[in-house]
Amino acid sequence: MPMINARKIGQLSGHQAAVFALSAGDEPRSILSGAGDGWIVRWDLDEPEMGRLLAKVDDRIFSMHYLPEWHTVVVGNMNGGIHWVRLDKPDQAKNIAHHKKGVFDILRIGDFVFTAGGEGAVTRWDPEAARSLESFQLSNQSLRCMAYCPQRHEIAIGSSDNAIYLLDADTLALRQRIPDAHNNSVFALQYTPDGSHLLSGSRDAQLKVWALGEQASLLSSQPAHWYTINSIVFHPEGRWFATASRDRTIKLWNANNFKLLKVLDTARDGCHINSVNRLLWHPDSQKLISASDDRSMIIWEVGNG
Repeated sequence: MPMINARKIGQLSGHQAAVFALSAGDEPRSILSGAGDGWIVRWDLDEPEMGRLLAKVDDRIFSMHYLPEWHTVVVGNMNGGIHWVRLDKPDQAKNIAHHKKGVFDILRIGDFVFTAGGEGAVTRWDPEAARSLESFQLSNQSLRCMAYCPQRHEIAIGSSDNAIYLLDADTLALRQRIPDAHNNSVFALQYTPDGSHLLSGSRDAQLKVWALGEQASLLSSQPAHWYTINSIVFHPEGRWFATASRDRTIKLWNANNFKLLKVLDTARDGCHINSVNRLLWHPDSQKLISASDDRSMIIWEVGNG
């Protein structure tokens, strides 16, 4: 089995509430975080103690995505609002009451931005105009997560109705609905870099691997964590992936065979003391960032053993 090393190299603190959202930042080695305090903060990965408050919204931040062309952060809040925040003009943010019951994920595909709402609808947006173009009702329960596969030009959406929806990324036509994909809400989805498989994680703590052909079919299922799997991310080079859970651990996996390589926990590795809500594998620095209910983020350096 290939070995893997991971060590904690920094902890970012300053938020006054649980951190739910992470995005690559507006500078090469920076990240943005969003939390229940409504703050959008920039962090320099080389000087992690130097967080800078960029903007504040009047609600809990659940999701966010940075758009470099417009120097804009798209933020989703707990009540379904979408905030378009220009980082050079944060006082001129455009706030749109759109979804209901929360905006749980934001995804960019080409010229469009997609948002997933608590009322069960997915919306396509024109990011330049910060304007909604169309919405599709997929479920009568919350849409919790999205992922995009360029090889299949497909969007996968996980829902609190326990199903996974596979949509054509152009037309948003439903290609397949996988009912009872999990025994509880689907909180995390990620396609493998080659587009051959879809990984899913749920409140049922199961990590499932779906083989993708004309129709998705279940390849494997394993109890990956003790509690909810909140996030799944791949290393920028695709060799590993990581999962984060309400059980306070991060687990590192072999991307080729989906086998567990390492567990990062509180006692041994200095991992979070509360639920790990979100992961980001930074594309430039290749550092793994984790965000938690404990109001902090941790920077991890991951490499071959």
